[in-house]
Amino acid sequence: MAVLRQVLVQTYYRRTDTRGREVIIKRDADSEGVPPGRCRLASPYDTDARWAAKGEDLFWCGYKIHLTESCDTSLEAEAEAEAEAEAEAEAEAERHGRWMPNLITDVATTDATVPDVKATTGIQQRLAEHGIGPGEHYRDSGYPSADLVTAAMAEGITMVTPLLADHSRQAKGADGFDKSAFRIDWTTRQVRCPQGHRSAGWHPVKQHGRDAIVIEFAKADCRACPARTRCTAAARGNRMLTLRPKEIHERVAAARKEQDTEAWRAKYALRAGIEGTVNQALDITGIRRARCRGPAKVSLQHAFSATAINIIRLDAHWTDTPARPRASRLERLPYRLTA
Repeated sequence: MAVLRQVLVQTYYRRTDTRGREVIIKRDADSEGVPPGRCRLASPYDTDARWAAKGEDLFWCGYKIHLTESCDTSLEAEAEAEAEAEAEAEAEAERHGRWMPNLITDVATTDATVPDVKATTGIQQRLAEHGIGPGEHYRDSGYPSADLVTAAMAEGITMVTPLLADHSRQAKGADGFDKSAFRIDWTTRQVRCPQGHRSAGWHPVKQHGRDAIVIEFAKADCRACPARTRCTAAARGNRMLTLRPKEIHERVAAARKEQDTEAWRAKYALRAGIEGTVNQALDITGIRRARCRGPAKVSLQHAFSATAINIIRLDAHWTDTPARPRASRLERLPYRLTA
């Protein structure tokens, strides 16, 4: 009864109409308001399931699964490895006539409303506890943050993942002055703007529980600056910057610069292999549909599905079944036509 009451309260409300009658109206999120998604009941049958969305056309009610698998290094990474180890591995693969299988090494089940970035630390910790911590961790753009990338480096993990670009007005404008246009002197705690003016304030603060530095330029310098419209539209008249601590700031700047290169894009293409694993789990195990209720049972289902995929891949490996798991149907089609 308590669950049904909560569903009714969050979905409908009572009001008095113009004729003085009491009527029941369905809540509108913009006018009447609804509870936040993380605590809003989505089903009276499973009180832990939540509605979530990805992109503009994917909606679901339930949970979220995060799969991690082993993978071969990219061609660029292989070139950097020792020649003797590479030759030995290639000779071993040639003797056996098959590739080593990529296996799912971690399965994480979270509430559907939990952002992907919240799962990154737990995944890396579990991999380390099992002695299979990655040297390079390939993730999509939803999993990293500046703090996570820096923390992973301290643990010997290089996160090969795109960091979100600067979305400030200046960065979006073709002729605006974004943060990269300012020269930072961490020793003297001063910042020089593109027009040569020095900052008037350096204020270490806490923002959303994280260390940050607020940089302030003098109003007299900004108001008289001929390039002011390219720098700020603030009503207060002066430009202010928010920076992260030195290590994090420099790490983010270097990562954004690197991910604009063709070499990095070619290396990051390796991550696309996990999409094939997700499709395999969908086609073979039906992992998208939960067969049980509650996070504990759904998590167990996800673990069983991952185990089934690993068994299939190991069987293909041990029985010399041809075709690498990385090959898509489109890639296999011309091979069949020319074979």
